[in-house]
Amino acid sequence: MTDRALAVVRAGALTTVQDLGRPGHAHLGVPRSGALDGPAAALVNRLVANPPEAAVLETTLNGCALRPRSAVVVAVGGAPCPVSVDGRPVPWGAPVLVPGGALLSVGTAVSGVRSYVGLSGGVAVEPVLGSRSTDLLSGLGPPPLTDGTVLPLGRPNAPHARVDVAAQPGPPAELVLRVTLGPRDDWFTATAVRALTTHTYRVSSASNRIGLRTEGPALERARPGELPSEGMVLGAIQVPPDGRPVVFLADHPTTGGYPVIAVVRATDLPAAAQATPGTPVRFVAVRRR
Repeated sequence: MTDRALAVVRAGALTTVQDLGRPGHAHLGVPRSGALDGPAAALVNRLVANPPEAAVLETTLNGCALRPRSAVVVAVGGAPCPVSVDGRPVPWGAPVLVPGGALLSVGTAVSGVRSYVGLSGGVAVEPVLGSRSTDLLSGLGPPPLTDGTVLPLGRPNAPHARVDVAAQPGPPAELVLRVTLGPRDDWFTATAVRALTTHTYRVSSASNRIGLRTEGPALERARPGELPSEGMVLGAIQVPPDGRPVVFLADHPTTGGYPVIAVVRATDLPAAAQATPGTPVRFVAVRRR
């Protein structure tokens, strides 16, 4: 029987297994998780003829190197990066056949933060609560990859896409996030609310899968004390005691006690996954729909 598996030769700074995540379990204290750049993950799955729920690999900044044990079709998308097979350059953003035993190298991102590796058949680790995603906050799912990890692969069920290169949006030079104010904007002064939506912030190097941290004007509270813990949603902008907004991403906690001044539109969050440290961030207030 063909060995449908691949060995991790170089894990990189942070490479995790991700799929559509675990929505619907917040009442159990389980974060949603899943690919931070959902459209990029969906595209590489389409390129290798996987269903949307198939698990992919999400790399961070410096990629990874993989050796499949049998032939597999691979597509790399998300943050642009050099891709090679046994040292020979192959296309980024297109399906590539990697022979069994060959070394697939996903290089350092040229721009952006996270690249996605789709593999025909998908990464077939055991699901937990219906998802194969690595959750860095709760520890659910497979641990981040390490050198020598062996991952099982599913069996492909359709021919891969016949394209030269698939168009993908580039990482943002400026991150513009549309926000709906509330539910706790009344915990801040009018000056602070105005500062959030008129000043330019920058992406902090302390950002991770839990939240995009920012550097910029501190937001002043209008009232002292802390809230009792309450539910948190994807895209919530929580303001900790230092006054710098934090945008909650896929691995965010399900509850929190710092006030949420606004919530980012979910459709704007994939770009946040690719914003490098120092990228300007603007929060633009929009009306509730």
